[in-house]
Amino acid sequence: MTESERKIRVLVAKPGLDGHDRGAKVVARALRDAGFEVIYTGLRQTPEQVAEAALQEDVDVIGLSILSGAHMRLFPEIMKLLKEKGIDDVLVIAGGIIPEEDIKPLKKMGIKAIFGPGTPTTEIVEYIRKKIR
Repeated sequence: MTESERKIRVLVAKPGLDGHDRGAKVVARALRDAGFEVIYTGLRQTPEQVAEAALQEDVDVIGLSILSGAHMRLFPEIMKLLKEKGIDDVLVIAGGIIPEEDIKPLKKMGIKAIFGPGTPTTEIVEYIRKKIR
C-alpha cells in the first residue's frame, strides 16, 4: 500500500472526567464512514494516556472532545506531552463545549481547529482531508 493509499488515522480522545461521549462517538463513526481509520480512547483518559495512545497508534490526527469545561487545563498538558514525545507532525483538533474566549489561546498552543456543538460532521471530515492530503 502506498502512502497515498494509506487511510488517514485519527485518534478520538475524551480527556478528563467528562462522562459524556455521544458526540465523540458520532464524530468517530462519521470519520470511519468517510474512510478514515479511527481509534477511540473511551472515556476519562488522562493527558498521558492520550499522548501515549497517539504515539503507539502512529496517528495523523488527534481529535480531543470535551464537555466538562476543563479544556484550559487538560489541552495544554496534552500539547506539552505530545511535544515531549516528539509528536509534532500530527494535526490536533478539538470539539465540544469551548467558550469563544478560549479559542484563540487554544489555537496559539497548536490546536488547529475547534468544532462546536452542531458542527456538521461533513465539515470535520472535509477539514481533515484538506489538511492531511
